[in-house]
Amino acid sequence: MKEKVSKKRLLTSALYFVLFYVILLALVFVMIVLNDTSGWTSYFRTRFSDILLLCVCIFLLFGIIYYYLYFENKEFLGETKNVLLILTVILFSVVACYLVGKYVNIYARPVAMLAFMFVFLLSRRQAIILNFVFSFLMFVIDTYTNSYDAGNVVYFSLLLTFVCGTFGIFLVGGTKTRGGLMLTGIFVSIPTVIVLLLLKIPEIASIGWIDYVAAAGFGILGCVLSSMFALAFLPVFERVFNRLTVFRLRELTSTNAPILVRLKKEAPGTFNHSLIVAHLSETCAVAIGENAELARAAGYYHDVGKLKQPDCFTENQSGYNVHDELSPELSADIIRSHAKDGYELLVAAHLPEDIADIAREHHGTLPIKYFYNKAVKLSGDDVDPKDFSYLGPTPRSKIAAIIMIADASEAASRAIADRSPESVERVVRGIIEERMDLDQFSDCNITMRELTTIKETLVEALSGVHHHRVKYPAIRFNRERKAVDEKKED
Repeated sequence: MKEKVSKKRLLTSALYFVLFYVILLALVFVMIVLNDTSGWTSYFRTRFSDILLLCVCIFLLFGIIYYYLYFENKEFLGETKNVLLILTVILFSVVACYLVGKYVNIYARPVAMLAFMFVFLLSRRQAIILNFVFSFLMFVIDTYTNSYDAGNVVYFSLLLTFVCGTFGIFLVGGTKTRGGLMLTGIFVSIPTVIVLLLLKIPEIASIGWIDYVAAAGFGILGCVLSSMFALAFLPVFERVFNRLTVFRLRELTSTNAPILVRLKKEAPGTFNHSLIVAHLSETCAVAIGENAELARAAGYYHDVGKLKQPDCFTENQSGYNVHDELSPELSADIIRSHAKDGYELLVAAHLPEDIADIAREHHGTLPIKYFYNKAVKLSGDDVDPKDFSYLGPTPRSKIAAIIMIADASEAASRAIADRSPESVERVVRGIIEERMDLDQFSDCNITMRELTTIKETLVEALSGVHHHRVKYPAIRFNRERKAVDEKKED
């Protein structure tokens, strides 16, 4: 269920667009001065109408971005950090292209850098429209800042920027490693150089073969620089704007990540449980077409709140159970607090909000049955289930719903003696049906078809994870390779 975005938040976003519009105009005026340090005053006097047209064109391009986001995703537009991310990357890309074009070569400009960054920081669809706008933005800036001759402006700024960025978006979309991004820059240079050489064929008689080949070389350099700059600055934007990329998700799921190291040492049972939940969640996410990397990371971190009191959770206990000495009410409060504690721990550690939200939502508002039942036995039937329920909220994304189901299914499947596919199917089906009855999926837009797919995927995976093994004979071999019956030896 989408959150309604207030007019105040949309107005705030519009004000940021105006602010960055003014900043970009100031940068453009600086470019004009740098291009002609001695005659820039006469440029402003004689070409006032062109300057005015430049201002109007840039304003319209910013307006296109704003209204695209307004009609496409108001909730995204209502988040200030999203607006700042988009506008900052655009300004950064304009400056980078100008500096490289002025001090290296126009064909070496990293025009695909913006496309590469947005496809990882946002989405492929948003990257396409923003690259389209950026192509026109560079065309307008080049045309009215007197940076290059008219032919190069028309051919390079508009067509090549669009071609290079668009090819880059589709080629880099499936990249999972930083090395893959670097390789993509090389592949993007192929269509870019082809278009560049075709466009410069009419000039070959006047510029000569050396300059013709040099232009192709600088075109390749521009594509490589696009990858290099994207690689260098993606981690900065990831951290500053707390964005999730496939690269950051892989870093977070490394077992050397600080919080996971703590979990391994202080709550080993929870750590092992989280590994299995991460595997199950990733498999389910793939099955329904969700972000598998995010599902795996959320599985790793969903129970980190147990670090606050690890001995209070069964998987970390070795014989002694602290809850035997506590009232059901206090025990329930300790158990349900791990969802909120996990959220606070992840936020304090500056982990992405998507993962922190899932840690808080993965139990929704479900009742804690064991301690509710214990309270009923001690106090009679006059017990309010809300006093023994998690505080919520319920899952607000499909990944959170997957984590909720996988977490409960993994724990429940461990407790049953018969782990045949039929028995596991009954357990998983019961878990999903109970959560549906309690409206745990009403805010995450998950469909019945997807829930069925998740159930089938979990049954298949859990039947493999908790499979039966043959009983090994009680025989041990000594150094002389002689078999010794362990029972007789005892």
